[in-house]
Amino acid sequence: QLKLVESGGGSAQSGGSLRLSCIASGGTLKYYAVGWFRQVPGKEREGLSAAYSENGGSFSVDSVSDRFTTSRDDDRNTVYLQMNDLKPEDAGIYFCAAEPGSWFRQKRIRDNIVGLSASEFGSWGRGTQVIVSS
Repeated sequence: QLKLVESGGGSAQSGGSLRLSCIASGGTLKYYAVGWFRQVPGKEREGLSAAYSENGGSFSVDSVSDRFTTSRDDDRNTVYLQMNDLKPEDAGIYFCAAEPGSWFRQKRIRDNIVGLSASEFGSWGRGTQVIVSS
């Protein structure tokens, strides 16, 4: 069973950068699409960015597309979220999630999915906290 562990969270100043890591075990991550989500108290998990499987590219939602980027290192079974120009509203718990890659892509095309939804992913990490001070 695929297990995901996030790391790299912590405190940053407004305008600073952080790079989160999502390390997988129990499976080969390159065959999975991986997404990043943020959750703050009282709100649903917000989809931010994702990478398709097998170097199929990545995308970020409009609200963070100029600042957040997902990349993969399949040799390390790891996916990263690079976050630049951090703002106080970026604070929250960040989760990575994975879904078998072929099904993820097919479903997005079939259902004409725009954005990134938590319901698209079946495997989740436990999260890492990000704090941004102004």
